Amino acid sequence: MVALLRRLGVMLVTLLAASFVIFGSLYAAPGDPVTFLIGNPENITPEKIAAVRAEYHLDDPFLSQYLHWLGGVLNGDLGTSFVYQQPVFDLMRTKLPVTITLVLLAAVMFIVIGVLLGALSALKRGTSTDSIITGATTFATSVPHFVVALGLIAVFGVQLEWFPVTGDGDGFADRLHHLTLPAIALALGALAVVSRVTRQSMIEQLKAEHVEAATSYGLSSRVIVWRHVLRNSVGPVLTMCGLLIAGMLGGTVVIESVFGLNGVGGLLVDSINAHDFPVVQAVMLYMVLAYMLVTTAIDLVYPLIDARITARSDAA
Repeated sequence: MVALLRRLGVMLVTLLAASFVIFGSLYAAPGDPVTFLIGNPENITPEKIAAVRAEYHLDDPFLSQYLHWLGGVLNGDLGTSFVYQQPVFDLMRTKLPVTITLVLLAAVMFIVIGVLLGALSALKRGTSTDSIITGATTFATSVPHFVVALGLIAVFGVQLEWFPVTGDGDGFADRLHHLTLPAIALALGALAVVSRVTRQSMIEQLKAEHVEAATSYGLSSRVIVWRHVLRNSVGPVLTMCGLLIAGMLGGTVVIESVFGLNGVGGLLVDSINAHDFPVVQAVMLYMVLAYMLVTTAIDLVYPLIDARITARSDAA
């Protein structure tokens, strides 16, 4: 319980610091937001400027503006979009399902395939199978996401016409169909990382003393791999998967832009180009919060999987 409270306290302090940096960085951004709020240059008059500044508290000191914005965030009010003229919270709520579905689909792909390839590579180490998997995953980590996305579009979208290349679909099944190529493009690099981490972790376990003892007792290879190798290799793999998912939740900008998806990443790009500061602040805060929630969850789950962590904590 003490560890949980300590982690939550650290997370809250970090979120507070991140919110201050996010607000301050956009406060210092070039350009006067008043011109974007008024829109038509013909409507820019001293009276209109004064009214807009008063409405959005733009004449208040920086700290007062920050506290006013933070108070709204804590109450669920992320402000109003300059461009869309609607609450940012409602705007985010319409975009998040696409991004979360994309990340979850990519996560299933890179976890299942990555662990299988890593396990196969570890069990076949030193053979041609191991060399092929290692070489393929090394190559996969060196290819940028947008290059993979363009290749998938050219082959499976344009030539074979198996998958749509734009839009996020209507309904669950249609959305999965639309998000298959983006998920593959997003998952490929992560798949390679998970495969290599799984391989290294399993090789270390295969060399451990308890595995040698199990072998000397005459246990079958399947039992040894499942009970003594794979289970003890889960910790590092789980941690890496968590970090990758956390990074994906805030790193879908390129993929969403290439495939024209109506998600949070595309919203961020459009908002930056339009100087829609409230939306940019909300999306960046979401990215920080999503990363911290996933990594904190991994920290809490890890001791439940690996009893050695709990034992060391109790001993300390």
